[in-house]
Amino acid sequence: MRRIQALLATLAFAAAPVLAQNKGELQPLPAVPPPPPEMAPFDAALEPEVTIIKREGNTVEEHRINGRLFMIKVTPEHGVPYYLVDRKGDGNFSRETMGNPDVAVPMWVIGTF
Repeated sequence: MRRIQALLATLAFAAAPVLAQNKGELQPLPAVPPPPPEMAPFDAALEPEVTIIKREGNTVEEHRINGRLFMIKVTPEHGVPYYLVDRKGDGNFSRETMGNPDVAVPMWVIGTF
């Protein structure tokens, strides 16, 4: 019983500053400032258009900007997804895995749980 009384006394002591606040001294927050004038408005043409195609168990995502194909993501039914990226804009795609075209990561499964 004494423990409960001590706990209630401690809680009341800790809550006293909160209860003692004067609500009349509160001030409203300042208004949100407008965005900077040099900030460009949203341009929907810069957003990539994504077309998703299912082929023989694989999922192919074609990413285009202004109608130009710049990246293809291939997700095999069984395996690791990879990207084909047109870095120079000349129509030649290079395969990339995890962002680096020069790294060949081993892709065999050692064990599953």
